Amino acid sequence: MADEVARAISQAKAAAAEAGFDAPWTPGDSGRKISFSFELSGLDDAPEIAPMERALEELPGVRARIVYRSSMAWVTAPEGTTPHRVVEVFGRFGVEAVLTDGSLRRQSLYRDDPGEQSPRRPRPPQRGKQERRRAESDRRALERARAAGFFRPDAAWPTPEAGSQGAEPYRRDRDVLYTARDLITTPRLIVALLFTVPVVVLSYFTGVQFSGWQWLCALMSVPVVTWCAWPFHRALAGGVRRGAVALDGASSIAILGAFAWSVGTLVFTPAGHLGWQGTPDVFALTAQRFNEVELFFDVACGTTLLLLGGRKLSIQARSSLLDDLAAQRVDPQSQVMLVSHNRATGQPVTEEVPVSEINVGDDILVQPGQRIPVDGVVIGGSSEVRPGVVETVLPSSDGVVPVAVDSPVRAGAINLHHRIKIRVQRTGHRTRIAGVERWVSGVNAVQNTAVMLSTRSARLLIPAALSVAVASFAVWMLGTGNPALAFGTALAVLACVAPAALALSSALALRLGVETAARHGMLLREGAVMRRLQGVDTVIFNRVGALSHSAMTVETVTADAGENPELVLRVAAALCLESEHTASRAIVHAARQARDHDAGGDIPHWIDVNHAHIDEDGTFHAQIELPVRDESGAYHGRQVSASLWRPHDLSELGGRLADAAFSGGTPLVVRWAGRDRGVISLHDTVREDAAEAVGRLESMGLETMMLTRDAYPVGRRFARRLGISRVLAGISAARKPYAVRGVHIRGARVAMVGDSSVSDCLKVADVGILINGEGQLDRASRSESTGADVVLLRRDVSAIPQLMALARKVCTVVDRNILFAWSYNAVAVVASVAGLLHPMAATVLMLAASLVIEGASNSVRKYPAA
Repeated sequence: MADEVARAISQAKAAAAEAGFDAPWTPGDSGRKISFSFELSGLDDAPEIAPMERALEELPGVRARIVYRSSMAWVTAPEGTTPHRVVEVFGRFGVEAVLTDGSLRRQSLYRDDPGEQSPRRPRPPQRGKQERRRAESDRRALERARAAGFFRPDAAWPTPEAGSQGAEPYRRDRDVLYTARDLITTPRLIVALLFTVPVVVLSYFTGVQFSGWQWLCALMSVPVVTWCAWPFHRALAGGVRRGAVALDGASSIAILGAFAWSVGTLVFTPAGHLGWQGTPDVFALTAQRFNEVELFFDVACGTTLLLLGGRKLSIQARSSLLDDLAAQRVDPQSQVMLVSHNRATGQPVTEEVPVSEINVGDDILVQPGQRIPVDGVVIGGSSEVRPGVVETVLPSSDGVVPVAVDSPVRAGAINLHHRIKIRVQRTGHRTRIAGVERWVSGVNAVQNTAVMLSTRSARLLIPAALSVAVASFAVWMLGTGNPALAFGTALAVLACVAPAALALSSALALRLGVETAARHGMLLREGAVMRRLQGVDTVIFNRVGALSHSAMTVETVTADAGENPELVLRVAAALCLESEHTASRAIVHAARQARDHDAGGDIPHWIDVNHAHIDEDGTFHAQIELPVRDESGAYHGRQVSASLWRPHDLSELGGRLADAAFSGGTPLVVRWAGRDRGVISLHDTVREDAAEAVGRLESMGLETMMLTRDAYPVGRRFARRLGISRVLAGISAARKPYAVRGVHIRGARVAMVGDSSVSDCLKVADVGILINGEGQLDRASRSESTGADVVLLRRDVSAIPQLMALARKVCTVVDRNILFAWSYNAVAVVASVAGLLHPMAATVLMLAASLVIEGASNSVRKYPAA
């Protein structure tokens, strides 16, 4: 036998050696790959990219994509390839490559080596048995705490230390325990239903009561009040152990108390005799007619069944945006068809690669029925897509959006009909769906601390209900001498209180309101923003970016007497060449077009600029060299001071330049050698829905204002087209925050709407709304300051009145919920103490109150069209 085993082992080793498994490891042998991203400096010429990519792909198993505009490179290489080999290739072309933070984090998973990196992670140091046991115990304790619904109000993440930065120290007596959702299962509900129905029938209908029926009820009640009601008992026990309060604690006490009282009654009173019959009255409003001997098995089982059913219904009705986003997330290991070009033949090549290996700039094919894995733009084909959870484009009546060449598409959407080719713009954690998921997770963490006022108030109901129940029992016992009647009133008090309804009165409506806004492309920092939006009475729009499209065009160039308009345009373009502002880009584009058409005659195609700078008013200043003709007719360069500025009022210009500046679009004045030479008028297109959105805001009782750097006649003419009430004109970029603050100081509650160019204004307003903020999403989700309380992923102005309408609806629901919850609890407790409520009726009312709160809160999901 030993010889056969040895022979089999040697044969296996020989087979492994023949297959190459005994060879030393080399990079890429595992078959797995790792992605790097590099920030490039020194990438001056776009034609360098193709030979650089070819040199990178000469490394074994390496694929590379370089994007010139962003100076970024994405490289996919076999696991174990060191970044310095890639950096060396870039170095041969005079380009310096630096790993991004994300790539550095991935590299930290592997052990550094002077040559190649080891393919294996370093083994963790061996721990002793006791240490391992302690770590495992801590892990299980944490899982049990999470499963038990343990909730700490003082921090988004539990920290027992005293709060820093002025935060209130942690106090255990403020802990609140929710019933664990994972324990509210369908089997528990079914078992409770199967045993509760016979118990209730036998308890309320004397015609079906046979000899010993009460003992059968006791037997059938055991699994209901123990296993089925275990979620509520567990929450109560967890609260007692921690010195905290469980929201379903009163119901747990009522269930146990009713069962214990009934068993005691069977053992110590004639109710346990065979042949005894109960004589119950009508289901409700009969507490004062209790017999001196009563059984409450029906209350114990009925309360359990109703609680399980109500909680189960609530859990199923509460769909979470995070769950929906996770469901639309594409598996990184799923395959997608990648289209590339063979550099040798120039022919397209298709191959299946994992989604995790797709880089920015790649082209992929998405088949009908396939979920789009990336953010990108369609470059081939046409189809219809079903948008993901977050909608920023209004779909058609059947919920689909047509796409064709140049149409943007987002990760999570489903391609419905035809194959489309997509050029990748964002992948992985940079996609919009991933950014929204991070945002909503952060908002939920903030909400955990922000909505605790109602939960703490609900916490006070439990000890108050216990005190009232004890007092009610004592008073009724002393007044009537009927222990069953006294216990029935006390049981009704415990069964009627609805602390969960009070805890959910504001928290649920706010969470669903924030998620509803996010589903429609409006991201709120926290639920408290809803209340501030409700109080807003003035909406200020920044003209550029909020009410008009960002793109501008040169409308007219008006030169002063004796000046050349082409020279005016080219001087302006030279002054603002380095600026990224939309007005600057429009002037530079117009100057280049004029140059390409050889307009201007002897005017030089290029004007040298020195010592360029921009002052706080946004005026461009520089020294420029202009050609001057001498007496002989020859041209000589002359240095003069030049500026490009925007007039604020009529007094700053005169003559034909004043007429040109205030009769057209946005004016920019060109000056050199101490004299104004010409005016360039810019045209920007008003957003299609701007007038309608302003009209809706005005109909909602909100005053609308427009903030602009233009002079008043230009700004007033623009605002009149949209129906805006007031214009704050002639305000430079540096003074705009002071203008917004001035409106606020005069008593207005201000919502400021603008793009990232007016982020300082967003910070000083009561509510800052960043429009078209998709480019800021990744930055904002990392908690970097954007100055915005609301980030709109949409480009339409109609989102503003819709946001206002949603905020008003959410706050109205919250106010109604709080009023209803407090009113119900007060009235129900008084009715129970007065003996007007049967314990079962009290349980039904408690559940109904919770469901009313749930239903009202869920109504905020119906997105208002304003």
